[in-house]
Amino acid sequence: MSLENALQARAANQCELCKSENNLTVYDVPPKPEQREEDSLLICDKCNLQLTKKEELDPKHWSCLNENMWSELIPVQIVTWRMLSRLRDHSWATDAIDQMYLSDELLAWAKATGDHENSSNVELHRDSNGTILLNGDTVVFTKSLDVKGSTITAKLGTVVKNIKLVPDNTEQIEGKIEGQTIVILTKYLRKN
Repeated sequence: MSLENALQARAANQCELCKSENNLTVYDVPPKPEQREEDSLLICDKCNLQLTKKEELDPKHWSCLNENMWSELIPVQIVTWRMLSRLRDHSWATDAIDQMYLSDELLAWAKATGDHENSSNVELHRDSNGTILLNGDTVVFTKSLDVKGSTITAKLGTVVKNIKLVPDNTEQIEGKIEGQTIVILTKYLRKN
């Protein structure tokens, strides 16, 4: 039986965090890369986007954590502890984490990624107007710029299609201008 099938049977085809039945996928709880049933969850798209910091946290969505903290499933306990820690600005999350118990071994796993130390704020790629940018978007230059190391000038109004986000820097994207892939600062762009 595949991992996904095993998780679907265990979770009754529902997100193991919020009970949604839409767009379910396997989530391997970091830093364990083995893809084993005891280290993985079946989660919905919304939970996945927020866990992986590709969408801003919605505290209302995570109200399910109050119930999840009592789960017998270890991956649910780990993710619940991490998310409660990220939501610690909210009194209900602080109260819940104070009530939650993890053994020393599980607490070490929960702390291993350092994700719990981050606030609930998520840094996303945003254009000059604050609009969230995603891979594949089309953007327009808001200022004429010389491209370093090249004779190309990107003029005001230049359209760049099918951008790629630079994963480790939210202030940069990659795009093609005149057939050349360049890195562009998001503060000089607006989403088209």
